[in-house]
Amino acid sequence: MTPDSILDWLVIAKEAALRAGVFLSKPNQRIVDITSETRLDIKIRADTEAEQIILDYLTEKSCFSILSEESGILEGIDKRFIWIVDPLDGSLNYARGIPYCCVSVGLWQEGEPVLGVVYDFNRHELFTGIVGRESWLNEEKVSVGSISKREAAVLCTGFPVSTDFSTESLAGLVEDIRQFKKVRLLGSAALSLAYVSCGRVDVYQENDIKIWDVAAGLALVKSAGGTIKVQQSVKENVLSVKAGNENLLDDI
Repeated sequence: MTPDSILDWLVIAKEAALRAGVFLSKPNQRIVDITSETRLDIKIRADTEAEQIILDYLTEKSCFSILSEESGILEGIDKRFIWIVDPLDGSLNYARGIPYCCVSVGLWQEGEPVLGVVYDFNRHELFTGIVGRESWLNEEKVSVGSISKREAAVLCTGFPVSTDFSTESLAGLVEDIRQFKKVRLLGSAALSLAYVSCGRVDVYQENDIKIWDVAAGLALVKSAGGTIKVQQSVKENVLSVKAGNENLLDDI
């Protein structure tokens, strides 16, 4: 991939996210109707309709494969790269009017992030980044924070739908996070990682999270000078993730 084409792919990802964001920024009862529901999660009409907006644009502008939360894998002609899409990260927040949700579009190559876009359409904040170059918030350069000790750091985490809520599991989680200064659960992994990339919070960690929830955000953190630690699960498209500045991750 040449430098010019990296910028071209970033422009495509930005436009796809912005188009979906425009649609999602005007919620109505029809698009927040629940289409499926489990004990710990919901799907709403906005998920599939925003996804279609993104898929239409990405397939028009590139030949790469696409992995999306709602549609799964769509095979492309060009196998070098894969778009990884979450059309609405934070669906429950969105349906309830809680303004912590976003559109997430990432481009990966051979299991590694190349670039990412996270669009917070509620605040009109567009986070973008190219790994090995820079990360931006609304075109202004940003970087991860410099805090290097847990006791001074703010952690973002969450509970994916596959979380084991047994007493033993939760006790382990509490022990793991209790040394942080503060802990925040936003209900959006993509937005949490975007906040790491610009220094609003210091570290994100979550186990058994779906790849489309974090693909773009991990690219943002790496682009912003941060470090990511990703462990593949035996489950398909599931990861355990830690992301932050290098010194802080060394302390975790």
